[in-house]
Amino acid sequence: MLHLKSITVREFSSHDTDLFPFTLEIVKSLREIQFASPVTFFVGENGSGKSTILETIACAAESITVGSESVRTDKSLAPLRKLAQYFRLAWTKRTRKGFFLRAEDFFGYAKSMRQTKEEFQDELQNVKREYKGRSAYAEALASMPYQGQLAEMQRRYGDGLDSRSHGESFLTLFQSRFVPDGLYLLDEPEAALSPMRQLTFIAALKQMVQENSQFIIATHSPILLAFPDAQILQFANGAIREVQYNELEHVQLTKDFLNNPVSFLRHL
Repeated sequence: MLHLKSITVREFSSHDTDLFPFTLEIVKSLREIQFASPVTFFVGENGSGKSTILETIACAAESITVGSESVRTDKSLAPLRKLAQYFRLAWTKRTRKGFFLRAEDFFGYAKSMRQTKEEFQDELQNVKREYKGRSAYAEALASMPYQGQLAEMQRRYGDGLDSRSHGESFLTLFQSRFVPDGLYLLDEPEAALSPMRQLTFIAALKQMVQENSQFIIATHSPILLAFPDAQILQFANGAIREVQYNELEHVQLTKDFLNNPVSFLRHL
């Protein structure tokens, strides 16, 4: 399902045009983005602006983050919150479900979850010491909040996100936080995924699309970009245009390299 149909950009105030990110060519030229598929990929070289636009959409949609800070308070997103004020989002059906996830935030979130778990375990030990000699009922009541939080973390994440490989942890986090009918904004999720895990991720995407969710994903991965019937928007030369999978330089270069790696490596 298409929750977010399109984005139009209002004319910038002269007070902002000399500031980042308004100075970026992709931002100067941006007037509208139309979404035509439940899965849309942003693709382009580093510095092309795909992550900047994705993060600005997250700010404009007031997405919940899976990371250390909210889009409303994350200092790194402050310039993009300014740009987001010029974005007008058109919805088929406004959704507050879903989240925004950057690859680097995943690792911070896993560390934060481990620290939180350790804090709850320390509090349980404190309760045992403080309630020594008192009734089991009183101790159980005092322990209940911490036991409940630990049980919920165990239900969602098992032994912990940092107790598994990065790929397993990423998929566990992603699937545990998924709810139907959401808008999911993902920046380079392949950073945590091996090629095999990327295929697992594609299977998860297909299931989630069937549950009325929409995805906008910035990626370099030829594997993810092969998702059936996805819309691919290429960021290049300060503009955005829709392209087909086989047109992508990422795809062509990867095919050529795998077909004859020696011809590439002997020139390096």
